[in-house]
Amino acid sequence: PPPALRPGLSLRFPRDHGAHPAYRTEWWYLTGALRDPASGRAFGFQITFFRSRLDVAATSRSAFAARQLLFAHAAVSDVQGRRLWHDQRIARAGFGLAEADEADTRITLDDWSLRREGAPDQSAYHGVARTSDFSLDLRLRQTQPVLVQGAGGYSQKGPRPDEASAYYSLPQLQAEGRLSLAGQTWAVQGRAWLDHEWSETLMDRDAVGWDWIGMNLHDGSALTAFRLRRADGRVHWAGGSWRDAQGRTREFDAQAVRFTPLQRWTSPATGAAYPVQWQLDTPVGRFGVRARFDAQELDSRASTGSVYWEGLSVLSDAGGSEVGEGYLEMTGYVTPLRL
Repeated sequence: PPPALRPGLSLRFPRDHGAHPAYRTEWWYLTGALRDPASGRAFGFQITFFRSRLDVAATSRSAFAARQLLFAHAAVSDVQGRRLWHDQRIARAGFGLAEADEADTRITLDDWSLRREGAPDQSAYHGVARTSDFSLDLRLRQTQPVLVQGAGGYSQKGPRPDEASAYYSLPQLQAEGRLSLAGQTWAVQGRAWLDHEWSETLMDRDAVGWDWIGMNLHDGSALTAFRLRRADGRVHWAGGSWRDAQGRTREFDAQAVRFTPLQRWTSPATGAAYPVQWQLDTPVGRFGVRARFDAQELDSRASTGSVYWEGLSVLSDAGGSEVGEGYLEMTGYVTPLRL
C-alpha cells in the first residue's frame, strides 16, 4: 500500500508536480476564463488529465496488463453562444501512447498533453487538446507561489483521517494561446487555475458527490471552497482556503463553510437539477456564485463513467458586485460518483 497521507504532509517540487502511481486516484485539473481582445468573445475552458491505478493486474507479469489507466476531459464554454463543447480520451498507460511522468508534469494521451517547464517556483505549462469540434493550445505562466491546500498539502475530505488527498493549487495563472471552435480561431488570453490532487481514499462510501469552486479574484486573491454531500443531502465534509492579494493564507475548517443553493437548472438530457446559483458563507465573508450560463453539464460516461456539471462562473461579494471569475464543479447529481 502507498504511504498514508497525514497532516503536515511535506510536498517537494518539482517531484510532486509529477505522477504518484502508488495512489489509486490522481488528477491535474486546469480551468480558466479566456477572452479574445479583438472581438470581445469570452470563453471558459477545462483540460483535465486523470490517472487511475488498476489493481486487477497487480500480479500479472505481462507487459500488456493494464496497471495504470489515463483518461482526459476537455471542454470549452462559449459564453456568447451559451453552449458547452466537450470531448474525452482514455487509454491504458504505456507503449508511448499514454504516459504520466513521475518526475514532473509531463502527461501525454494520444494528441492531448500537459507539460510543465521552468524552476519549481516559476512554472510554465503548455496544454494541448484537439478534437473534431474544437481545439485548445494554451501556455500558462505561474504568477504566484504554489497554494498548498490543507495542512501542508493534507486536505481532509471526511471525518476519518484516511479520507484525504494530497492537494495543491496554482491560482492566477496567466494564460494565452489559441482556441478554435466550429471552424473559427481566436487568439485568447486570460486567467487560469491548476489543481493537482492524489489520494488512496478520497471519498467515503457515504458521500455521493461534491460541490467545488476555484475562483481567481480580480485583485489577485484566490478562493477555494468545497463540500462533499451524502445521499440524503446532508454535508459529509467541507473545507477550502483563502489567499489574499498580499499572499496571506487562511484555511477553512469543515464547520466554517456553508453552500446554500439559490437557483437550480434542470438538464433536459439527464433530468438532474443543478444549483447554478449559490450563496457561499466562509470565514472571510459571504459570496455569491453564479454560472455564466446554465447549460454546462458534461457527460463523461465514455471515460470516467460519470455525468457532472462544470462551468465558467462569476464570484460576487455580499453587495452583489462581481469580484472574480472561475469554475464551479458539481458531481453526483445524476448517479453517485465513484472513484
